Amino acid sequence: MSGPGRRPAAPMPLYPYQHRWLADRSRFKIGMWSRQIGKTFTATLEIVDSVMEARARGRASPWLILSRGDRQAREAMRAGIHAHARAYGLALEALEYDLRVGDQVFRAHEWDAGSGNVVTALPANPDTARGYSRNVYLDEFALHRDSRAIWGALFPSITRGWKIRITSTPRGKAGKFYELMTSDDGRWSRHAVDIHRAVADGYPADIDELRAGLADEDLWRQEYECQWLDEASAWLPYDLIDGAEDEAAGEPAGHAGGPVFIGNDIARRNDLWVAWVIETVGDVAWTREIRTLRGKTFREQDDTLDALVERYRPVRIAMDQTGMGEKPVEDAKRRYGATRVEGVLFTGPRKLDLATALKERFEDRTIRVPSGDPVLRADLHAVRKTVGPTGSPRLAADGETDGHADRFWAAALACAAAAESRPPPAGAWAQGDPRDAFTPSRLAGRQPLTMFGRPGEGMWR
Repeated sequence: MSGPGRRPAAPMPLYPYQHRWLADRSRFKIGMWSRQIGKTFTATLEIVDSVMEARARGRASPWLILSRGDRQAREAMRAGIHAHARAYGLALEALEYDLRVGDQVFRAHEWDAGSGNVVTALPANPDTARGYSRNVYLDEFALHRDSRAIWGALFPSITRGWKIRITSTPRGKAGKFYELMTSDDGRWSRHAVDIHRAVADGYPADIDELRAGLADEDLWRQEYECQWLDEASAWLPYDLIDGAEDEAAGEPAGHAGGPVFIGNDIARRNDLWVAWVIETVGDVAWTREIRTLRGKTFREQDDTLDALVERYRPVRIAMDQTGMGEKPVEDAKRRYGATRVEGVLFTGPRKLDLATALKERFEDRTIRVPSGDPVLRADLHAVRKTVGPTGSPRLAADGETDGHADRFWAAALACAAAAESRPPPAGAWAQGDPRDAFTPSRLAGRQPLTMFGRPGEGMWR
């Protein structure tokens, strides 16, 4: 290993697959690894090794780390670079500063080891990828938004003989990571480590327990067995999902007082009951909260929806009225008002309309969904387009009987509620009709929301 003397004990043991990566000095190196087996830890160890070797030889080996978002960039620096530097006994000159690129501001995380050995971690973006000349590490590259644009902006950074390192878990047969990992060009050194290989190399994991706990075969094959899932028939390819993810989405505290809409997919036994809450900010639908229940009573479902309605005071609620949804929709109309609640029958044409409207929001990037949630991503990705016997398009979901794609349909219902909402009638509150549609601006000075629970009365004052 590089550096003066022997490497001190690492914060965690190194397994054979990690040693193989560290021993590979190829200029172009890419790795497809299972989740949670130390790919970022190993890649950042190589970076610190490179810095140590350069320092010992009086040279410079600067690095640029591009991660999926600011949280991931910070984690790569603190749990990776900083941890290894401490293990070496190196002084930490750790900096964080705002980097302005055009109209955007990004948070930069930096370690200066001296003599030109600077390691900078940034959220991946075509603009942040430009203007550097140094070694490059792309962390979880399959998850990067605009991966092709990032690649085009970044690759010139290594022109002067620098190295490039890429690691990721796969995300379908699309994107630049898929192309680089599967091309047969002879230039790249490729490493593939699924959970079975890692465990065979001594990684301490119970495969059967993990598989049973995840309870989703598609997700298991992708996240742990590193298999490429076919993107051709996916209604929402991962590239679209990546483009809509935002770290600020899914936080109830982010509610800014704008109009709120709820989509509710109904289920009682096998599938999930899902309530998806969005707030429209301009033309963008921000996810504020996603509540899921499985196997709960209708009373518990009603209580959960009541709490969401009291918290957000939605303008409109769209609910799945198909089958067992008839009574929950009827009850919701009685509690919240018939003009505020819409029951949606999931016929083939109606489902296609809902799914199309949701896809358009992803394509136009007018929806924001929580980032870093593999179960949510798999649910959004689960709906497939097929062709029926008459040639008409049909939508199906993988594993539909165990709750697959319920979040997808709740999101579609929420977006439909927002699209179909009408402004409240002039003077609606003055007329004293508690069931008229409203916007939060009309709540100024009103009494707090109160639930009565008596037949025939709404829950608004």
